[in-house]
Amino acid sequence: MKIAVMSCIHGNSEALDAVLSDIDNQKAEKIFCLGDLVGYGPYPNEVVTQIRALDIPTCSGCWDEDIVEGLNACDCSYPSLLAENRGKIAHEWTNQQINPENREFLAQLPHSLREENLAFVHGSPHSNHEYLLPELDAFAALERVLSTDADVLFCGHTHVPYVRNLDAGSLQVRVQGEGTEAREINFTANLKRIINVGSVGEPRHGRPNATYVIYDTDNQDVKLREVAYNYQKTCAAIIEKGLPAIFAWRLSQGLEYAERADDATHVCTK
Repeated sequence: MKIAVMSCIHGNSEALDAVLSDIDNQKAEKIFCLGDLVGYGPYPNEVVTQIRALDIPTCSGCWDEDIVEGLNACDCSYPSLLAENRGKIAHEWTNQQINPENREFLAQLPHSLREENLAFVHGSPHSNHEYLLPELDAFAALERVLSTDADVLFCGHTHVPYVRNLDAGSLQVRVQGEGTEAREINFTANLKRIINVGSVGEPRHGRPNATYVIYDTDNQDVKLREVAYNYQKTCAAIIEKGLPAIFAWRLSQGLEYAERADDATHVCTK
């Protein structure tokens, strides 16, 4: 079975329409969404309404969570005070725009989804705000997958797609309790994978094209899809609606992390 997995739409309905059309062309039988339906982009209600109408299984993203619970980003979310101030402007604008029905939908989104041996999260199994970067320590990366009891972990949040194979191998853990002798626990982990699906609505891989993944459950084949669309229209709408102009610039360039994603050893404690 072919499944499509997408994430980080960020109120960009132009990009969502293009990706849904491409998914149809790829003949995917099922679609999963990894959250961040809103934030940064100019069409939050349109995006949430379309996801609701299509009944796409969706887990909560950090922006979805913050719109429901109030802005509660962790200290590691922004690299500078300037970036944090822009994020607050976008949050306040989105919070004013979102209608009650869509807010309720966001409130009911689960943290994770599961389909047989596949797990789906926004950031990581531990937190919507945590980045699973491709350079993350192998043991930490493997722990994230093992914590889901799945073989393949799909995530988003970084806005940069990648596929990482965590090779099978033997692991040894040394455990010592107070007043007891140390003991070693050995176990073997089968091949695990982390698949980051990138971003539909705000890609940061160096091009403005939307990205998502097609995964074949029969042969475990992964296709990182890149879809061109009329991003200029979204850029114009960002400026027209009074959102920070820098959001239009970075969408047009497909560049710049708004969050701290430069330290692969960093673990979010939120």
